[in-house]
Amino acid sequence: MRKYFLLTCISLGLFSCVNNTTTTEKPETKQLPDTTDMTNNFYDNTEVIPLVMNDLIIEGEIANPGKVDFSALPQHSVIVKETLLEETGGDRFVGAYRYDGYSLFDILNERIIKKLNSEEFNPIIDLYIEVESKTGEKVVFSWGEIYYPNNLHKIIIAGSVSRIVPSKTKELWPLPAASKIVAASDLVTERNISDPVKITVKSISKSFKVVKGMSPMYSKELKLYDGDKQLGIISPVKEKEDITFYTIFYGRGRGIHSTSPFNGMLLRNILGEYYHVNRENLRIGMVCIAGQDGYRSAISFSELFNRNDQQEFLLVRTEPDEDGGLFRVFAAADFFSDRAIKSVSEIHLVR
Repeated sequence: MRKYFLLTCISLGLFSCVNNTTTTEKPETKQLPDTTDMTNNFYDNTEVIPLVMNDLIIEGEIANPGKVDFSALPQHSVIVKETLLEETGGDRFVGAYRYDGYSLFDILNERIIKKLNSEEFNPIIDLYIEVESKTGEKVVFSWGEIYYPNNLHKIIIAGSVSRIVPSKTKELWPLPAASKIVAASDLVTERNISDPVKITVKSISKSFKVVKGMSPMYSKELKLYDGDKQLGIISPVKEKEDITFYTIFYGRGRGIHSTSPFNGMLLRNILGEYYHVNRENLRIGMVCIAGQDGYRSAISFSELFNRNDQQEFLLVRTEPDEDGGLFRVFAAADFFSDRAIKSVSEIHLVR
């Protein structure tokens, strides 16, 4: 019997059956680049290069600040065509890459929100985060663009990179050496800064009088501000410039609202006369949109003016004297309707 038992153990490779101090482990496998295009994946054809990672601290308006444990987080991949603004005007293409890393969605997922302005305004849609690098550079992201979009996990802290090389030119783009924040939905990638070391959770500092359940609600004008300076008042939307977005309008609290389309103008086109695209605004600009009842939301300047996915914000003009008018904002990129502001009375650019 012992003879047959030993033979069985050996045939199965169970060496621990005869020697308790010996174990076998499956060797770690490394995914090799698909240099011969054997698959239909265009984004795995070059070597994956690890990036130097830093400790990342989270603080601000949360109850449980501290260091991020990357080992407990899943990895995500994003593809990016990196392009930067030139000081003399225009854009400078840097390269096309696939980045693998850890999404802000997962990094912030278990942080308990502790808003400083919760007594005045409890909803989380006026939150944003500030990401700071080892050299002191800062960029901002709204809470909404992390947790509300139809396409999640598009903003990551990258831990590795690989080139997306053109099949004909074989051009090899320069590779970064350090970890970086990567915003895959940005057209101009000024927010992709290297060596992130700190995330600070904040709420928009603007204060508005909140009147819950205001009805009827109507704002006869929409004022635009840069800081405390009033820049102008929005004029009525022209019908010939209307754009139609078809949507399933669904709230995080109340669920389905409607399946009716929204007609309006691109908000960025209307605001572009007053708020200009430059490196400072793309990196640290926040836009606060407030309704007549004090309901407000935070939108990063970049998610409003700098998208590569055409999932835009609309400014919708209601019927004359309609409850919730004169203007409403609709966020086409969002899964939930929570950042759709009624009776918009003020829009502020905050840095």
